[in-house]
Amino acid sequence: MPALLNATVLMSGAEYFDVVDLNAYSHQIEEVNQARAINEHQSVIAALEQAGVSIVKVAGPAGCQDGIFTANWGLCREDKVVLSSLPGPRKSEEAYAEKVLTDLGKRVIKAPYRFSGQGDALPCGNYLLAGSNYRTDPRMHAFLATELGYEVISLEAIPERDDDGNPVTNHLSGWPDSFFYDIDLAVAVLGEHLIAWCPEALTQESQDKIRALPMQKIEVSLEEATKGFACNLVSTGETVIMSAHAPQLQAAIEARGLRTITPGITELAKGGGYIRCVTLSLDNR
Repeated sequence: MPALLNATVLMSGAEYFDVVDLNAYSHQIEEVNQARAINEHQSVIAALEQAGVSIVKVAGPAGCQDGIFTANWGLCREDKVVLSSLPGPRKSEEAYAEKVLTDLGKRVIKAPYRFSGQGDALPCGNYLLAGSNYRTDPRMHAFLATELGYEVISLEAIPERDDDGNPVTNHLSGWPDSFFYDIDLAVAVLGEHLIAWCPEALTQESQDKIRALPMQKIEVSLEEATKGFACNLVSTGETVIMSAHAPQLQAAIEARGLRTITPGITELAKGGGYIRCVTLSLDNR
């Protein structure tokens, strides 16, 4: 029997979660219900444990509104981790993430360019499906290939545009923005030979790259990808913990013989994050 994917993940706490205008989802900032956010986070933990995932839990980094999103702390493969280089409002997470991952026995490697960790770099067997131009500098792709040994598939999501059709630059990060600012909002790894993806979220060149990959693919609608956070999921290869608001993708996944668990989430989505975002896989092979 093949080993489970995402068998061990790192999660922090939700006690400092809040929303700042750091991505396309949070432009219309809504007040966060803190108690509800904590309960949602606990429901994700319960779903993961039900699926057989081991969870390493640490306290949230004090005062860090996005510290709940551990996927952005780095990218692990075996005993190594390439640490992230995060946008300004999240910079204070970096030292905390480095200490946590060092204490877990990981050999840390600093990113030389901006890098959003596993949120923007999804292992799929020996492939690494990696986003670029928004939270990750394209130059990181060669660095990741060298340091971690993956065959990197460089992808780019479509930009967010203003009312005049011009690409949007985020006023807090100073970086280009997209509704798919991290690739885990447009692509999901369901198994070593199975992915889900939203074609309309990606440039034509990136669509062509995905279609050429020698693996099975499930297409996700733009509506479910943007309104339901459909692709932001965690799969063990047997069970998929995913959005409760993506019925078409859920049905397609179950048709492949996988079980689904769908915790309800509203508060975390206000910060532009979901299930994949709150988990960092520690055991990528």
